[in-house]
Amino acid sequence: MMIPALSLPTTITVVSGPATHKHKAPPAVSTNSIPTFRTLLKSGKLDEALRLIETPPSNRCETQPDLETYSLLLHSCITKKSLEHGQRLHLHLILSRDTACHDFLNNPILKSKLITLYSVCGRIDEARRVFDDGLEAEHVPESMWVAMSIAYSRNGLSHESLLVYSKMLHRSIRPGNFAFSSALKACSHLSELFIGRAIHAQILKSEDSPDQVVNNALLRLYANCGTIDEAYQMFEVMGQRNIVSWNSWIAAFVCRDRTSESLDTFRRMQGEGIGFSWVTLTTILPVCARITSLHCGKEIHAQMIKSTALPDVPVLNSLMDMYAKCGAVNYCQAVFRGMISKDLTSWNTMLMGYAISGCMTEAIDLFDEIIEMGFKPDGVTFIALFSGCSHVGLTVEGKKFFDRMETDFGVSPTVEHYACLVDLLGRAGQIKEALDVVKSMPMNPSCSIWGSLLNSCRIHGNIDLGEVVAKRLFEIESNNPSNYVILSNMYAKVGRWEDVKFVREMMENKGIKKETGCSWIQIRNRIQTFVAGGGIEFRNSKEYKKVWNELMEAMEEMGYVPDTGVVLHDVEEEIKANWVCGHSERLAVMFGLIHTGSGVPIHVMKNLRVCNDCHTWIKITSKVTGRLIVLRDQNRFHHLKDGACSCKDYW
Repeated sequence: MMIPALSLPTTITVVSGPATHKHKAPPAVSTNSIPTFRTLLKSGKLDEALRLIETPPSNRCETQPDLETYSLLLHSCITKKSLEHGQRLHLHLILSRDTACHDFLNNPILKSKLITLYSVCGRIDEARRVFDDGLEAEHVPESMWVAMSIAYSRNGLSHESLLVYSKMLHRSIRPGNFAFSSALKACSHLSELFIGRAIHAQILKSEDSPDQVVNNALLRLYANCGTIDEAYQMFEVMGQRNIVSWNSWIAAFVCRDRTSESLDTFRRMQGEGIGFSWVTLTTILPVCARITSLHCGKEIHAQMIKSTALPDVPVLNSLMDMYAKCGAVNYCQAVFRGMISKDLTSWNTMLMGYAISGCMTEAIDLFDEIIEMGFKPDGVTFIALFSGCSHVGLTVEGKKFFDRMETDFGVSPTVEHYACLVDLLGRAGQIKEALDVVKSMPMNPSCSIWGSLLNSCRIHGNIDLGEVVAKRLFEIESNNPSNYVILSNMYAKVGRWEDVKFVREMMENKGIKKETGCSWIQIRNRIQTFVAGGGIEFRNSKEYKKVWNELMEAMEEMGYVPDTGVVLHDVEEEIKANWVCGHSERLAVMFGLIHTGSGVPIHVMKNLRVCNDCHTWIKITSKVTGRLIVLRDQNRFHHLKDGACSCKDYW
């Protein structure tokens, strides 16, 4: 994007004073001479107010409405976004230019309001025509340039907004805080850090001190561009901080995926008595969802309940999403059913919550309810349905939904929908049908589609097809470690150790490392993380050994024997058994058993798929201890209670 340099001119001529008119101004009558005018505007009767103005007076030069009258009427048109009334008034001003004693159409106040009116009504071309009318004049005041810049920004034309700002500078017009904030907003939307810094330099050179709006715009610019250090400096030097300032600062951390700092900033914000806005919560709740921090999410929910204001639909959707992604589908359902009004996102969020927790009976019933309530399902709706059907083995139902998607609801399947269909068929062992879908789909298959097919080959031991699919994946995403690991595990499962060695050497030569298995659990405000084979100090503690020995004794009485087949390495059985016991999800569950009271549910998160033996071990643990254990792995939630899992051992 080519934008003229934004450095201030060395010489700036500032012209002040009212615009010149062609006619001598007659004694105008104020709005007080039209007793009902203000009343009409306050009651929203724009038609009657316009008729008062449009009615030809007996002596025009003595009874013509004044500037305040027109300004008030335009303001009402802007507030109500009434294009029809605004255009009538504009036409009246054009006619008045030719016949009246005043030429109000050249007044910068009214022109700025006309520009604003057309921009809020989405008529940016008409706004530009108003702006261009008289642009060749010697002096066009800053207010008009700012109005046009904001008009472009309001309609998503940030590039054009910056060009207006640049042309204003070339007219030797000194920018003020309104101009600065508008230009910075455009830079923020465009991620134009270089230009934003140039504007920041202009602000520092300006005779006027920047107001809070400008400071917030600077903070938002640096936050959106990911320059945390500059955002921090801006935040710390601000004389005053309001909720917008704190929201921008939290968003800066969220954009950089620095979840810990974003939560700490939110707590600091509350500690300083700032409070929060709904924007704050729609920013911070997804952070809780990302790290599955149910404890923190519940704290935020409690603050919402205590608030005197009613939360809007977007923040309630964020709250539902947090509960769904933390595996608390019952809380998600409670929020959903308590909402006074819902949009399609609300329904989709609830649907996805059911799907990832394996509650597909409820999900299908909810889909029927969506149709009954008159909502039209979209692509997200069907992705939730397909993924849910895939993970619980509802192959027939999933295929029916796919067939109905376009014919009954007019939703054209995308590559994501085909990926879900391939996964649905492949998991059910219908690999030939899944391959036929890949061959016949109207677009090129994505990496996720080939990845789903490879995973299906792993599940059902189809090594021949797995080798072909893996080779294709090595070509199109050569640096994805999971493709190599899946093929290696397929070879290891059948004892082809030379092939395992070949794949691992291939990874080593390409510098590709397998992702380390990692699990974490939150106890109060502390998150404890474990990696496979780690936690040595914890495993050597007296508490761990006591609980572990008691647990294993009870498990052995129930017939549990470690399944060393999940260890895909060519080592002794004793070593394999020891490795299985050191899997990260087991360590996290043990930590939860030791550090929480009896009967308290345990929530564990894992970055990879849970292995078969750990899944069995946690099921038995839930029965022995009488605990509900919620495990979220790479794919879905497992709610394990009384020795059974919500996935019904299909995952």
